[in-house]
Amino acid sequence: MKFSEEVYQIVRRIPPGQTLTYGQVARLAGNGEAARAVGNILHRNPDPDSIPCHRVVNAAGQPAKNYAFGGAEGQLRKLRQDHAST
Repeated sequence: MKFSEEVYQIVRRIPPGQTLTYGQVARLAGNGEAARAVGNILHRNPDPDSIPCHRVVNAAGQPAKNYAFGGAEGQLRKLRQDHAST
């Protein structure tokens, strides 16, 4: 399986109300040194409705400034919606 496909599979499994860091996703996908690659892959997310990339945060546990779907505020909004539904 391609690294990007593995990343998408991992992100699909993050439950609502929980997050992983880019580094954690990279390690789970088999390359702990590829946190930036994970960010680039998620920036091109082809289906944000089924691949909840908003659940992936930076190493400090903060939203990504360059979140592809509305910046940090868009990511925070989606995370709050997740927490409200759990």
